Amino acid sequence: MSNKTTSTLPLDGVRVLDFTQVMMGPVATQMLADYGADVIKIERPGTGDLSRTSFPNDPAGLVGPVFCSLNRNKRSVVLDLRKDEDKKLVLKLCETADVVVNNFRAGVMERMGFGYETLSRINPRIICAFGTGFGLTGPYAHKGGQDVLAQAMSGVMYRRSNDDQPLAVNATTFADYSAGMHMVQGILLALLQREKTGRGQQITVSLLDSMLAAQTQEACAQLMRGREVNWGAMPLSGVFETSDGALVMVGAFKSDPLGDISRALGIDDLGKDERFRDFAAQVKHKKALQDIFRARYRTNTTAYWLARLEEQDLLCAPVRSLAEALADEQTAINGMVLEADGEVERVRVVGSPIHMSDAVVSIRIPPASLGRHTDAVRAEAAAGRQAAE
Repeated sequence: MSNKTTSTLPLDGVRVLDFTQVMMGPVATQMLADYGADVIKIERPGTGDLSRTSFPNDPAGLVGPVFCSLNRNKRSVVLDLRKDEDKKLVLKLCETADVVVNNFRAGVMERMGFGYETLSRINPRIICAFGTGFGLTGPYAHKGGQDVLAQAMSGVMYRRSNDDQPLAVNATTFADYSAGMHMVQGILLALLQREKTGRGQQITVSLLDSMLAAQTQEACAQLMRGREVNWGAMPLSGVFETSDGALVMVGAFKSDPLGDISRALGIDDLGKDERFRDFAAQVKHKKALQDIFRARYRTNTTAYWLARLEEQDLLCAPVRSLAEALADEQTAINGMVLEADGEVERVRVVGSPIHMSDAVVSIRIPPASLGRHTDAVRAEAAAGRQAAE
């Protein structure tokens, strides 16, 4: 791999040209950067990555928190890819790059002259990772891809815990994040295979495929039995309001879960009620059963009920806001908040969920202002050209 130096980070020496923006691509390249890759983020003049300005009413001169969340440890380079000079610079960088990543619509990289066929002729070891909404070919190939669309078209949005709940957008961008993680996996697999074959290859991931893969159990039940599986609709599980908040309870993995729940709630064993005598009956009378749960939970605090449930070894947890989760002691112990001085302000972001004893993630390069590293990368390319000559 190119540019090898002594380092404890596993991807040291791997150079990545990053054409991505918003989330799916940047979350993938940030993970590569966290573990040592030299990620050169190529941005358009004037605006750069769309997420730089997606946070409303941010003070002028500050790098927005949405951008900061996905772009640490990368170098920002501004190039106008309509200019031959800048296109030639990209092609020069591709001669020694290991990975090129983009999340444009199908065909955009080819039109710019950076498709896999072109780049592999320049550098047979190059790995080109394409992230799309729906795939590189097919009826939706040129349709704009976005997280919410993938939720809708994959069946994720349609599936709810209860049929009487309205259809709604999930507030967390699961499609973008999961597709980004699949992209990381594909890149790492291609790097491993290249060690055996000496050749790079093309990798494609899509939001649609990632959302289908996330439903693998439910999809298999549908494909093989034509049956609906809905883990969120189980009669002994749910979210319940208490006198001062809410908790979630999962009545599973027990020999007599309803009996244990009844004991925790301090009521007669509901399993002796004919309406709830077995799982089929509990499903049929779910509303009546959960109405009993709801009425009981409202009589005391979240902490009180969690203690009672845990005495019965039932799975339970408080329902928290994101702010509460970030302030949790376990979050700090897990090292999930990283801090560093940025160019203008203190940067505080969520760390990597992968913890390696010999490769600790840190903010080596704070999220950069637009084009901060352009001159340095141009100089490196010129030095490489001169050395080759």
